[in-house]
Amino acid sequence: MKNIMTITPSNTQEDANNKANNEIVATESSSGEIENHPFAPVLPPNATIMMMGTFPPTSDKWAMSFHYPNFYNDMWRIYGRVFFDDANYFRVGDEKRFDPERIRNFMFERGIASCPTVKQAIRETGNASDKNLTVVTPVDLDSILPQVPKVATLFTTGGKATEVLLGLLDKPIAKSKHPKTNQSMDYPYQWQDADNKKMDVNDLTLYRLPSTSRAYPLSLDKKVAAYKAFFERDG
Repeated sequence: MKNIMTITPSNTQEDANNKANNEIVATESSSGEIENHPFAPVLPPNATIMMMGTFPPTSDKWAMSFHYPNFYNDMWRIYGRVFFDDANYFRVGDEKRFDPERIRNFMFERGIASCPTVKQAIRETGNASDKNLTVVTPVDLDSILPQVPKVATLFTTGGKATEVLLGLLDKPIAKSKHPKTNQSMDYPYQWQDADNKKMDVNDLTLYRLPSTSRAYPLSLDKKVAAYKAFFERDG
């Protein structure tokens, strides 16, 4: 696994964090504390594309225990409109929450994986802002990709996730060459075994889509159009 940050917990902290991560335990984090990502990846064995974001909001903002849990994040409205022409397709009646089982079943049926780019992070200001998120441990693609062998395209949901993934490549990519929103690039990921020995290169495509946060200055209609165009071409 490739590490891209310099923050390293002690062995005791690391053991505790790994245990919490394995048990998929959400931990409350105040500013400066290392927090584990609370949700396990969704990895349909037939997946051909994989969605990769960063970190969810603090648990007081969750409407469900699943990826993109904030009711006011538009991810699942976008999926509803793209695939079913209904922004409320995944909503539970008139409640302010989405149905995680319905979403999960849909992802398995469509072959869409979802895996965060970040396993451990520090919320420098205690909120969900990527701008103030310090990545401690990035995703371990060496363990994830073998579980989704048909995946050929990774798509990120913002600049931070894109930056983290590009930081895992053997050859650094200048920030000026990072894909802008709605752009793609080759992603030649270099496998490593358990002893950090270099293995085969996995030639993937990395595509950057707009953030679905309402803080991102783009209308819902334009976000829907971007995601629809991506799925029509790659999904």
